[in-house]
Parts: sequence; C-alpha cells; structure tokens
Amino acid sequence: MSDWDTIPGLVRWSAERYADTEAVVEGRTRITYAELGARVERAAAACIASGVRVGDRVAIWSPNSLDWIVAALGAVSAGAVLVPLNTRFKGAEATDVLRRGGARLLFVTGTFLGTSYVASLRRAAGSPDGAGHPLPGLPALEHVVVLSDDAPQDFRTWKDFLAGGEGVGESDVRRREGELDGGCLSDIVFTSGTTGRPKGAMITHEQTLTAYGIWADLAGLRTTDRYLIVNPFFHTFGYKAGVIACLMRGATMIPQPVFNVDTALANIAAERISVLPGPPTLHQSLLDHPSRDSHDLSALRLVVTGAAVVPLRLVERLRGELGVETVLTAYGLSEASGIVTMCRRGDDPSVIASTSGRAIPGTEVRLVDTEGSRVPPGTPGEVLVRGFNVMRGYYEDPAATREAISSDGWLSTGDVGVLDEAGNLRITDRIKDMFIVGGFNAYPAEMEQLLGVHPDVADVAVIGIPDARLGEVGKAYVVRRPGAVLTADDLIAWARREMANYKVPRAVEFVTELPRNASGKVVKGELRARAGRRP
Repeated sequence: MSDWDTIPGLVRWSAERYADTEAVVEGRTRITYAELGARVERAAAACIASGVRVGDRVAIWSPNSLDWIVAALGAVSAGAVLVPLNTRFKGAEATDVLRRGGARLLFVTGTFLGTSYVASLRRAAGSPDGAGHPLPGLPALEHVVVLSDDAPQDFRTWKDFLAGGEGVGESDVRRREGELDGGCLSDIVFTSGTTGRPKGAMITHEQTLTAYGIWADLAGLRTTDRYLIVNPFFHTFGYKAGVIACLMRGATMIPQPVFNVDTALANIAAERISVLPGPPTLHQSLLDHPSRDSHDLSALRLVVTGAAVVPLRLVERLRGELGVETVLTAYGLSEASGIVTMCRRGDDPSVIASTSGRAIPGTEVRLVDTEGSRVPPGTPGEVLVRGFNVMRGYYEDPAATREAISSDGWLSTGDVGVLDEAGNLRITDRIKDMFIVGGFNAYPAEMEQLLGVHPDVADVAVIGIPDARLGEVGKAYVVRRPGAVLTADDLIAWARREMANYKVPRAVEFVTELPRNASGKVVKGELRARAGRRP
C-alpha cells in the first residue's frame, strides 16, 4: 500500500518526502518539491474560491510549462476532473471539447507560436455578452484564466486568479482533498474515434497512480533523474509518465513547450538530462543533428519510445553512439490509462525494436479474430485489454462505452497486432485507420469530416502515406463539386486554417469518384494500393 491513494495525496507526500530536491526547472526559474507543493496548494485554494466543486470539469489549453503543472495539479487537488486540450486544436475543435465536457473553468495560454488562443476561442464561442458569460457559446464555462500577466476584459490573469484564493486556508484545501478517494475521476482525455466525434475516456485517481507507479518501476526512474518532458502534457503520456511519475520518484522535471532539436540538445547538455521519452522521430533527429557532437549528452541514460515502428538501428545507435543504458518501447491508448504493454530492462534489442513489450502487471492482453475467438501466437488479431487500467467509460456516451468494453471487461482497442510466444506484442495495423503523424494520432474519419465542410468538396477519403520526417502523413482523395476549380494547394491552405497542423493532408489527389463497396463504404484498400501502400 502506498502513502497516497489520490493525486493530491501524492503531491503533498512528494512535497514532504523530496522537500529540498529540485522539482521543476523552467528557464531561470528553479523550484523545489516543497515550493511546488505550496504553489499547487495555492492554486487549489483559488479553484475552491472560484466555486469549483468535486467532480467539476476543469480544462487546460496550454503548452508544457510550470504553470500548466501547478494549474492542473491545483484543479485536481480541489476535486476537479482535469480535461486537457490539445494545443494543436483550432478554436472550433477546442470549443467542441469544452462544450461536450461541460468545463466550468478553463486555464488557457496567452499567445503561443504566434496564435492567440483567447482570440481563437472568441471566434468559435462568441465574445462576452455582458451577462456574465466570458464565452456565450459555452454556457457552462464560468471562468477563463489566462496563464499570462495580461488578460482581456471578462477573463482573469493567472496572478489575479491566485490572489482570489487567499481567503481559503490550508485546512479548507485539506478538507476538500479529504472528500476524494481513489475511485474518483482524475481526468477525462478526449480522443477521436472512428466516427470522428471526440469521446472522453474517464480515468480515476487509483488507475492513474497504479499505472504510472508501474511505469516508473519498469523504466527504473530514480530520484536523481533529470527528465526533459517534450511529450505534450495534454497527452496522457506527457502528463502521467512525465509529471505524475516524477512526483512519485522525486525526479526533476524540465518541461519543453515545443520540440525543437537545437533547444533539446542545449537542454540535455546544460541540465544534465538523464531521461528523455518521446516518439522515434525525436530521437532520430537528435542522433542526426550536425552539431550533436558539440553538446555533452553523456548524462542521458533512459529513453522510452513507441507510438510507431522503432527501427533496430535506432536502438543500436542510442546505445552505441550516445551510451544510453536503457532503451524501452511501450504501447498504450487513452482508454487504457495510456499504458498496456512495456518492454523490460534487460530485454534483447531486437525485442525492444520489433515489439512494444509485454502486458504490464495487473492487466491481460488477448488477440481475437473477427468472430471474437482467440488467435494463437504469431497470428494477427484485434488487441483486447482487460485490467485495472481500462477506463471507466466514455463521458456521457453509454452507447460508445458498451461498444468499446465487453460485459466481462475486455476493451476493444481497434488495433491489430501479433503476440509472440513470450507475450510480446507487435502492433501491425489499425482497424480504425488511424495513423501517426510525428507522434500524434491522426484519425481519417475526423479529417474527412473537417475537409467535407469545404464548399467545393463533394466527397473525400483520407489515408496515411509514408513520410521520411514524420513517419506518416495524410493524403486526401477528393471529389470536387460540379463546376469547382479547387486546387490541391487551395485545399491544403484552407485546411491549415481550419484544423490542427498534424491533421492537415500533405497531399491531395482529385478523383471523379471514390471506390465504394456494396454497402456504400469507401474501400480504402484500393486507395492504399493506388498510393503504393499496403492493400
């Protein structure tokens, strides 16, 4: 039994256990675990003062930062259910998730990568109406806090928000924490499904803490580690294998808001980074950077990767050229708390490169055919998962929950894989057609839905095609409306304005019609064959 069964319990425990250990480094700001605990408590007090109750949804739309950590942990400590938003979202995409999640409070970044997120929200959800609604299109949203020193009228700055909690004492925060237990929801991660409609995977405190205690054990995370967190916090892996795992071990977090290889190399050298999880493309770009040898990367000892095929050569180069002691691969999905299988330290490099490892303790993995019958090792089948890590269901979507989780607890992942005799899983395909763009899950159905809004598009289908830099990117097959003179460049430029960058197709081919089967479904095998991909 651990010393905590909720996330606020973990925060308080780590603040005491690792009090003088450096917790977060952000530029010139360096804070200890004791200081982090105090900041989180202050943020929790501010949430309580703002009327946040146990079970209320609090959203955060911001890149990796110290403020993200404090705001998120503060909200969860006040009993809220965290709803992280993808920083690549455009205003309409963010508004949809905020509306469906019923968020009561939103933490939002100021300007990031040249984009005003507040302006994006206002375009999508309306400007203040004078009746107390900061965004009329989101009636449940009562407060918008801008994680900046400046905020427009009707919104609050981070500083003003924190000041609002000064009348709430430590005993009030403790009392609120005491209302929580491990079975309470800790977060809802919205993930797109085959219909393209976002669905919120509900995960509890106990599931989160159990899963990432296991992750930290299998990875061998240490108190002395310095962890560069490039994986986005809005993603389960960035937040939980990053922030939550570090809280458990007292490791130092160095959040990086955007992956830039020069910044990463500088951080690794200057901060003596020892832990660097991320997609294979991240590690490949570090290895291939022309000025790599001018940076001291000798402290790097642990790499955890996945989300795509991992070349054996990459594992060998990380170990041989950079001297990385431990390279591990893993597989997970939001509906299973972000982790299903993981390699173990000491596994052969070929196992690490060709598989995502074995089921983590407390879980089962089974492969089945289209009839639902179990298939033997070496035979492809859909990956099913059962165990403590399976979500409590999709938020306010019982029909989708019943479709995803069987009556005896098996979660259908929609992924196709092969198990070897030792139980190592290799993901080979995606029933859901999902493909991965530089570490981000891209769902063709959602992309098709968005592209279909264009006035000159009559029909559209999207597949993933290989890309040397990003692994895979989208290619759209488009049927123009009669009389339209839409070009590929026009459609791509339009898509860049309307959807997150990773969803934007990099290639467009115009066709007179899409191949469809007798039931009217697009036969994507024909499109893949046309593109020179697998049928």
